[in-house]
Amino acid sequence: SVARRHFLAMNPITVRTFDEQLPQMQAMLHDLVEIESPSTDKAALDRMGAKLTQLLRPLEPEIEIDAQPVAGDNIVARWPGSNGRVEGGFLILCHFDTVHPLGMLAENPVRVQAGEIYGPGTIDMKASIVQVLFALQALRAEQRWPQWPLILLLTSDEEVGSEGARPLIESLGRRAGLVLCMEPALPGGALKTARKGVANFEVVARGQAAHSGADHRSGINAIEEMAHHVLALQALTDYEVGSTVSVGKITGGTRSNVVPDECRLIVDLRVTTQAEAERMTALIEGLQPNLSGAQLHVTGSLERAPMPRTEAIAAAYHRACEIGAALGIAISEGSTGGGSDANLIAPFGVPILDGLGPQGNGAHTRNESLTLASLAPRTALLAGILSEWRPD
Repeated sequence: SVARRHFLAMNPITVRTFDEQLPQMQAMLHDLVEIESPSTDKAALDRMGAKLTQLLRPLEPEIEIDAQPVAGDNIVARWPGSNGRVEGGFLILCHFDTVHPLGMLAENPVRVQAGEIYGPGTIDMKASIVQVLFALQALRAEQRWPQWPLILLLTSDEEVGSEGARPLIESLGRRAGLVLCMEPALPGGALKTARKGVANFEVVARGQAAHSGADHRSGINAIEEMAHHVLALQALTDYEVGSTVSVGKITGGTRSNVVPDECRLIVDLRVTTQAEAERMTALIEGLQPNLSGAQLHVTGSLERAPMPRTEAIAAAYHRACEIGAALGIAISEGSTGGGSDANLIAPFGVPILDGLGPQGNGAHTRNESLTLASLAPRTALLAGILSEWRPD
């Protein structure tokens, strides 16, 4: 089309740009994956942070290290806009922690098989970090650097709830003009224009311990009490509404010859709207004991608000489609029950493009992998958005 030819004439950064750099991109990804960085290991996370800071320095950002006492230190890289401002433009969200413990490389070593690059953290989300670095390098080399201010936020605890990074994410997110969340794409490469909210609750049942043979009648079995609530909680799932409840962990009792006086379970709740979050929270908090003499205690709350498909998100998606089309990249959209740091920014109403990372398989598993063919197009799309986006 005329529009596409004009775009390509004005913007020399195309999919081919990154196809030609795939060996270098693979090499960087290999290095990052081999620096294992589980969410719960501060020393490992800070090793990864030091490597990322080293890779960023040639791009001459203003770098701020957000020191954390328990999690890894977060990294904020800033590039002022053409007007000298440092906020109100792009905010790129990446995390460098993974769900995989140290030593997972032995089970899933970095390798290429049948077009997939395997390794712990490849798709979630070290390949996305590679995308960002190569997109920025290309923009600098081709003198297509964004006119808007640009902030890259690299966090260390996304996989465990972003407790340490949350204040920084919210502070930067509420002032952003466009948030680019580099989480992996949906199957087929779709962007994520809606995400469910995530809540976690702990339910504790308390009864009365007793000898299970000599004094069974005196006992109040906390596990029996909890059995009623497992079924009640699971029954709250409503697929048509989009709400799911999962009892994911349960513990109780000490030994078989003691009537257990305590049982605990962890509940995962996913909802599509804030109103549904409030309704479901009230139902869970309203659980009452079934057995005479038993007690029930419920704690927990919504940890990540829903990210509904707002007008701002829809408009950003359609603009991204136009940029993708000019590059010959077809883009679609979808929703997911998974949460991300984009959920933390969604309540502020800013436009968000989520799922800009590459495609892959087996995230969070021993077979995690990146689909190699998706890396160049997704990097070109990111570069196109950064170079072509203009504020309304």
